[in-house]
Amino acid sequence: MELKLNKKILILSLKIALGSSAAMLIAQTLQLQNAASAGIIALLTIVTTKWETVKLSIARIITFLIAVVLSLLLFSNSASQWEIYGIYIFFLVIISEMLGFKSTISVNAVIGTHFLISRDFTVSFITNEFLLVLIGTAVAFFVNLFSYNKRRKKKLVASICDVEEKLQMICRELASYLMKQEIKADVWKDIRDLEMQLKKHIADACEYEGNTFHAHTVYYMDYFEMRLEQCNVLHDLHYEMRKIRSRSVQAEMIADYMLYLADHIIETNSPTEQIERLENMVNEIKQQALPSTQEEMETRVIFYHILTELETFLIHKRRFVTALDEKQKSLYWKEKE
Repeated sequence: MELKLNKKILILSLKIALGSSAAMLIAQTLQLQNAASAGIIALLTIVTTKWETVKLSIARIITFLIAVVLSLLLFSNSASQWEIYGIYIFFLVIISEMLGFKSTISVNAVIGTHFLISRDFTVSFITNEFLLVLIGTAVAFFVNLFSYNKRRKKKLVASICDVEEKLQMICRELASYLMKQEIKADVWKDIRDLEMQLKKHIADACEYEGNTFHAHTVYYMDYFEMRLEQCNVLHDLHYEMRKIRSRSVQAEMIADYMLYLADHIIETNSPTEQIERLENMVNEIKQQALPSTQEEMETRVIFYHILTELETFLIHKRRFVTALDEKQKSLYWKEKE
């Protein structure tokens, strides 16, 4: 994991270094004043995803106008420096926060120092500053177009297979646990490890989505979030099963169902049949003889809790399937069915 993280940092560092240098070179070639600031602007604009870079670039240009107006109002009529600059930053932060452009404060603070030192508000100097912002943001945008998204997608597809195998394994472990069979695995640990893994996959899917210009790529994030919800249900199932003290007919029925369910934890499966079979099992248990002892009554209540959790497990998948549009099914399911 550390090697992958270091590689990611290395790539980001390389992009920032190249982008900053390129922006500074372009500004120097155009003989702009404060050319080094173009490199700083590029550095502050290159972020991890394409969409974030696009949004940040637009925000930079919009708030540049605010910075110019503030500089003109405050610096043109004052001989002081540190006091008036503090006032400038005060209003800049307030306005940026109100507009939701907090990430633009650093660049506009730099632009403000240029106006503060030069006290030049001519069209040519304002154009000079605007070009610095434009060059820095444009270079950042183009640098971020080069990303290894195909590799990310392959990794996400492989992660889907891995997650499903682990969910199937946990379901089978819980079935064995319910039947009071001896199991070597630590179910709690398996569930916790999968939860941590799914949270990482969600972050990776979010980054992948942010590096594309397609709406359908939210599929991966929705998928892993759905599996995380199911994993939480398995956690609750295990908690309920620990309360059962003896083996019974109902326990065998639920265990058999969970073994059946494990075989259908597949990305492209719509859980209609599994829900119907669960409903039939619930009705069958309801028709069985009522418990004759307090312990049997308590155990029966636990079984109903387990059945409810299993229904919730399936509902999470059904909601995910229902939310898919035809384009997503065509792109992500067609070749797998």
